[in-house]
Amino acid sequence: MAEVPLQPIGREQIHKLESALLVASLFSEEVMEQLRNPEERVTWVDSLAVAAGALAREKAGMSVPEIAEDLGRTEATIRNHLKGRTEAGRIVLKMYEKFIKEGVKVELPGVEKVRKELEEERKAREELEKKLSEVRETLKKLVEKLS
Repeated sequence: MAEVPLQPIGREQIHKLESALLVASLFSEEVMEQLRNPEERVTWVDSLAVAAGALAREKAGMSVPEIAEDLGRTEATIRNHLKGRTEAGRIVLKMYEKFIKEGVKVELPGVEKVRKELEEERKAREELEKKLSEVRETLKKLVEKLS
């Protein structure tokens, strides 16, 4: 993922932080469990998006009224998310604190397994290329002997 500023300046950086917070929050174990319930799924995603957007804008120095207008929500909703009074706000704040401590690392579930499989495939391909090269060399020598 591109570098994500924890204190964004300008819209582009705000959107990078907002996206990183949303994706990391969505794929946290806590939220993944909540998303299993299809009735709650849309509400959860929307709440996390608003909380992530609010926090990214706050870190960029926007006021609560500016954030509320920008996101189309009430000031009370924005305040509740920013203070962690909502579950989504609490999760996004926790993710931001994790970013501060560990840096921004957004990993999707299963990525490590895919990386391992890719490495195994890469090694298998290299071995096959080596064997193919040996077969070509042997074939070349045989053709030379026949000539």
